Amino acid sequence: MEISAFLDQKLTRRFETYDGDRDGFVGREDFETGAARTAEAFGHAPGSPARQRLHDLSLALWTHLARVADADGDGRISEAEYKAAFAAGLLETPESFDEGYLPFLDAIMDIADADGDGLLTQEEEVRWTGALMNLPEADAREVFRRLDQDGDGLIGRADLLEAIRAYYFDEDPGSAGSWLLGPLAG
Repeated sequence: MEISAFLDQKLTRRFETYDGDRDGFVGREDFETGAARTAEAFGHAPGSPARQRLHDLSLALWTHLARVADADGDGRISEAEYKAAFAAGLLETPESFDEGYLPFLDAIMDIADADGDGLLTQEEEVRWTGALMNLPEADAREVFRRLDQDGDGLIGRADLLEAIRAYYFDEDPGSAGSWLLGPLAG
């Protein structure tokens, strides 16, 4: 797969959101910590079913990513390894992406959607993106504004999936998906 300059910028940004401890590498602990912070931000105690599901899916995502991206087998992934995995076909099509990502998105919704209506408020979006991906509050609010295309103050699973898919597969810098993780470095 050819990685465009624009996708390269987005992959850099995504890598930064995975690297919770900012050590320049992504490791299992980054996934465990992100899942725990997200659950705690919404009051899910250790052992709650929703927290356990998010934890398990986060570790499954880590295991898959490590299998395809940890080229030197050191138990951590550098940004170069992460990008090389994409070039090698980590995300082949939007459909294969959906198959792998939907369970994770559902687990996030189970944690963040406090009233269980299938929709997130701006505050819920700000909390989960801050906890899981260290997204600054101002960026999270702008992301929400861009995703809430009908202006009703709510975004749903379909809105999130469309934006996440667009983040990886859409080359339009003006799309809501391109802004999914805040502004890209110029």
